[in-house]
Amino acid sequence: MNEFALDLDKIRAQARSHIEEGPVTDAYGADATRVIDVLNEVLATELVCVLRYKRHYFTAQGLHGPTIAAEFLEHANDEQRHADLAAERITQLGGEPDLNPAVLAKRSHTEYAPGKDLSDMIREDLVAERIAIVTYAEIVRWLGDADPTTRRLMEQLLAEEEEHADDLRNLLARIEG
Repeated sequence: MNEFALDLDKIRAQARSHIEEGPVTDAYGADATRVIDVLNEVLATELVCVLRYKRHYFTAQGLHGPTIAAEFLEHANDEQRHADLAAERITQLGGEPDLNPAVLAKRSHTEYAPGKDLSDMIREDLVAERIAIVTYAEIVRWLGDADPTTRRLMEQLLAEEEEHADDLRNLLARIEG
């Protein structure tokens, strides 16, 4: 077994160099520019999901409408929190969150689909969650050990998207069952 040892003099000297880079140190193993680009895709994905869930929240009708609308609102709030976390990480890495409405839909992994009725709305949201699950899992694998902080963030978002998909699957079964 290798003994754990640190060269503190070297680490301290490196910490003083390029101080303007904040948390991006010589130990950072990823391409920060590419990670920022990918996080801007995640940001766009989350914001498109917020907008879709909000539309579904405001337009949910029928016998199950109020219950399902409450779930849509909860998911919209979760997605907004996800967007905020992605934007925060982008700025930590020295980038700028791209919130330009003209390009959000183009960068988003998911699509904005309004849905015709409750069942259709739930299906569209479930499709979007499944897309996020696949793409976020791929981002986690891509990051590997190169950027453990961003990887943990993406793992957190992935786990919550899986919960959303499970919630939506159960809602769909309840109204169609």
